[in-house]
Amino acid sequence: MNILLVDDDYYVIAALQKKIDWKMLNIETVYTANNVAQAQEILEKHSVQILISDIEMPQGSGLELLAWIREQNYSIQAILLTNYADFNYAQKAIELQSFEYFLKPIEFDKLMLIIQKAAVRAAEQQSNEQAIRGGYFWQKNQAKNLEHFWRKLVSSSTSFPLKPGDIAHAIEEQNLSYQMEDLLQPILFNLFPHNGSMGKEEKGLFDFALLNVLYELLNHPGFSIESILEVKDYNWIVILKWNDPPEDAGVLRAFSTSFIQKASPYLKCDVCCNIGLPGTLNKVGTILKQLLTMDEELTKCRNQTFSVEAYSRQNKPLYLPPDLAHLEELLNQNKLADFLGESISYLNHMLSNKAIDTSVLGLFRLDIVQLVYSFLKLKGIQAHKLYTGKTNDQLLMHSLSSIEDMEEYLKYLVNTAMEYRDFAAQPTSIAEEIKEYIHKHYGDDLTRNDLAEIVYLNPDYLARLFKRETGVSLGSYVIQVRIAAAKHLLETTNMSVHTIANKTGYNNYSYFSKLFKQEVGLSPNEYKKEQQAPPALHNYKV
Repeated sequence: MNILLVDDDYYVIAALQKKIDWKMLNIETVYTANNVAQAQEILEKHSVQILISDIEMPQGSGLELLAWIREQNYSIQAILLTNYADFNYAQKAIELQSFEYFLKPIEFDKLMLIIQKAAVRAAEQQSNEQAIRGGYFWQKNQAKNLEHFWRKLVSSSTSFPLKPGDIAHAIEEQNLSYQMEDLLQPILFNLFPHNGSMGKEEKGLFDFALLNVLYELLNHPGFSIESILEVKDYNWIVILKWNDPPEDAGVLRAFSTSFIQKASPYLKCDVCCNIGLPGTLNKVGTILKQLLTMDEELTKCRNQTFSVEAYSRQNKPLYLPPDLAHLEELLNQNKLADFLGESISYLNHMLSNKAIDTSVLGLFRLDIVQLVYSFLKLKGIQAHKLYTGKTNDQLLMHSLSSIEDMEEYLKYLVNTAMEYRDFAAQPTSIAEEIKEYIHKHYGDDLTRNDLAEIVYLNPDYLARLFKRETGVSLGSYVIQVRIAAAKHLLETTNMSVHTIANKTGYNNYSYFSKLFKQEVGLSPNEYKKEQQAPPALHNYKV
């Protein structure tokens, strides 16, 4: 397979030639060009499967080169480079069926993966063209048939596994070469991408890199890989078929250990490996069900290997809660850091004694949340309002996935409580925040409940705190701010009194006029006339 590099910058070409491991990518020849004309000449003389081209070049752009390539019907996977995140560039690149659009400066690790993906796509395209020319087009769909077969088996096993007769029918329907006595074994991987990693930001590239690592590590004479499927985000099942009954039960554990060691440096993620039981194809539905059930029930610790065989021998744990009275006392003493430390110690103790699963973990989480919520309620803080938003939802959703995820959720829960406890302990700050909000939103509906939600406090508690700090009740302060705003609008604009009433939060004109007269001593119309009277007359009246 050959590649063409096109860039008017000599140093970019040199860096690409030097820093990319072309041999590892199975690239035989690397052609280079400094402009579009040179690139076209190379493409006319040589077979090229992949193009990497800069977009901005003085003698013709990379987009113009790609348009020419499409006109000539060359089967080339194009990767375009640019210094600018220009929407028009990206749109044109999509129209011209570019394989990838990549912003400089170049991250060589990511570019390597993109080139790998392009090489796979180019190989597939060549294979399809050969299959069509040879009359064997049906081969193209074999991989899809196999994936469909296994995806159906896995998805059905979450509820009611397929019966042997249904499996045999599916094999015949998909024209697969399986025998019901074939010995199979599933492995399930839970992946936990590090924050800021490719797994979090660019899942397509992450998945591609993951598959590369799996296929490399699982290259073994004792078995073949039948399918690798993502059953839900960051959860993958590998289906292995043994050539002979496995004599060494440690083969898969050794693979799992190797995969865990490679996951952090190469994929920037943590991982749990879950090894299912081996069994014949006619029992594979039950085998998959056991594996998926273990995955749902097992409390996992990251970077460890678990097996259905060992899990099936364990007794189901009963929930023995921590000393809740002691934890409550720590909260009442404002020792939230100690509360967090003892909660995490309890988790680790339960884990080391194998006395925890997801149901136990869920009950523990419920107890801890109730303790924290009760503590905040005593402080006048509305916890159900405080713990909302994307961060809370994500941490809560993942908290049962592993011990580490639960620890992260507990830290968020307690640290948020500590921060807001400290904030609520400074009544001046709260009163100032409410006053600032009222000044900015005096035209909105400002009930006591609405204002309490701004600072996550109980409405009665906020009302008492505000009166104590300012000497004015919340309701009176809102009226003062609105009347002051109304006076300003009456003095400086030609708006009607009805319009000004609406702008200052009063839909009822009569009520607005009554409040205005109580506060100012004049009706809004009288005040407006007085402000607009000639200076001499105005001075006389005063």
